[in-house]
Amino acid sequence: MDNSAPKKTCCESVRDFFTSAKFLIYMSHALSTWGDRMWNFAVAVFLVELYGNSLLLTAVYGLVVAGSVLLLGAIIGDWVDKNPRLKVAQTSLLVQNSCVIVCGILLMVVFQFKEQLAELYNGWILTTCYILVISIANVANLASTATSITIQRDWVVVVAGQDSSKLADMNATVRIIDQLTNILAPMLVGQIMAFGSHFIGCGFISGWNLCSMCLEYALLWKVYQKTPALASKAGQKEQQQELKHLNSPKDSESGQSPEESSQPLMNETSVVTTPESPKQHGCCYQMAEPLRTLKAGWVSYYNQNIFLAGMSLAFLYMTVLGFDCITTGYAYTQGLNGSVLSLLMGASAVSGICGTVAFTWVRKKCGLIRTGFISGTTQLSCLILCVASVFAPGSPFDLSVSPFQDIYTHLIGEKALPEADYGLTGFLGGGNATTAAPAEELPPLQSYMSVSLLFAGVIAARVGLWSFDLTVTQLIQENVMESERGVINGVQNSMNYLLDLVHFIMVILAPNPEAFGLLVIISVSFVAMGHIMYFVFAFKSLGSRLFLCCSPEQKAEAVDGLSLPTTV
Repeated sequence: MDNSAPKKTCCESVRDFFTSAKFLIYMSHALSTWGDRMWNFAVAVFLVELYGNSLLLTAVYGLVVAGSVLLLGAIIGDWVDKNPRLKVAQTSLLVQNSCVIVCGILLMVVFQFKEQLAELYNGWILTTCYILVISIANVANLASTATSITIQRDWVVVVAGQDSSKLADMNATVRIIDQLTNILAPMLVGQIMAFGSHFIGCGFISGWNLCSMCLEYALLWKVYQKTPALASKAGQKEQQQELKHLNSPKDSESGQSPEESSQPLMNETSVVTTPESPKQHGCCYQMAEPLRTLKAGWVSYYNQNIFLAGMSLAFLYMTVLGFDCITTGYAYTQGLNGSVLSLLMGASAVSGICGTVAFTWVRKKCGLIRTGFISGTTQLSCLILCVASVFAPGSPFDLSVSPFQDIYTHLIGEKALPEADYGLTGFLGGGNATTAAPAEELPPLQSYMSVSLLFAGVIAARVGLWSFDLTVTQLIQENVMESERGVINGVQNSMNYLLDLVHFIMVILAPNPEAFGLLVIISVSFVAMGHIMYFVFAFKSLGSRLFLCCSPEQKAEAVDGLSLPTTV
């Protein structure tokens, strides 16, 4: 019996893990992010293909998505806070996947009958299809934002309970899933479109989201059943209304006032005097409710003790030092081909995974706040290589060339843009879109030293970047009231998108390769400002003890640090 007991315990532990709420959340998140990454990659390719190899539709889509999250982030978060967890998760899941399915079907119709649609009503039917695709895809992205807030920022915290180490491990695992799907999912759908067609790609994504929606729905329901704490939610408006109808008005008012006092986003008039509110307020007041929610969300975000930490994370989005279309385009101008870039992206993913693993280890040794300080120092140290690349041999950096030269020549008509015009007229006329005019040949590159230093710095900095991101994420999770968790994370997403928009506008104003070095310097400056803000936050929380890494004072700090009692 003594020999059989360990085997039984081991088998039970394995079985319990695969049936635990934690593992089910991982599975649900993996399915969700896989579908998101496939769709985000494919929709950009589809829009470029539809508009005659022009980036116009893709740029419009990116602007609409960023602007929507920027304006509606707080409102979405407030909706997450005021509704039951299961209802929020199910609604956002259904809306997101349904919109992607509808978009996929609509794109299949457009690809199949592209020429016929272009001839109807002088192309207005086709233009309407473009508008519908962008609008529905934007709704899907907003629903995805709601799903991310409720699952990653709320459900994970509840499932982890009061165990900070378990929460850190779950956050790190979720981030590793994000990074793996960010590489593998586009590869899969890219191969399908390459060996099949865009029509088949749309059909595959629609079918995937239909199956994924059913599986995610079942997984989330299982998580909800296994975690009774998810059923109770502080500041839940619907529960307050139900209590108010069940109890007498006096008892209801006296019972709700303590809860209202801890919820700055709740409208006191609408909660306490609901029967009289229609008489006191008209349609204009009700229409202005989203604006008041938006304002209250930003004010609440500003009043949080982790405000500087959140702002520091947002400032990291104002950078060209990432593996996006901007850095990829610059790499092409420096002579790097697609094969080399794919290897660099793989190395970046490995570096990011190392950062998530390092986060859990450093947090255990040094505490959460110190982990952010160490991560920021690591990232900034690696980005020094990027600054050095600006002045290294082979760099096209040249301040004598005006960053606004391309915009100026386009505006005064010295350089035409035949790609967009011809592509549009040929497309609306039912013919094949003309290809872009051949660009002038770039002079042979003298040295790869500059671009090598640039990507070495970018890849190495991912270790500190992802560790810092996880640090701020857990700070928000542990230090924001449960009743405000949704709206604060919604505002945080808005801030991230705002700084991301600024970085795109910066590139639009200075698009030529000679100005990329200036963009690198500006990007590193914003990253430095972000980490300075985090340093101020950390120093206010720990004082001089911030520099005592791996010190035995962590338990004492947890008692002394009244502002952040659960993070050190």
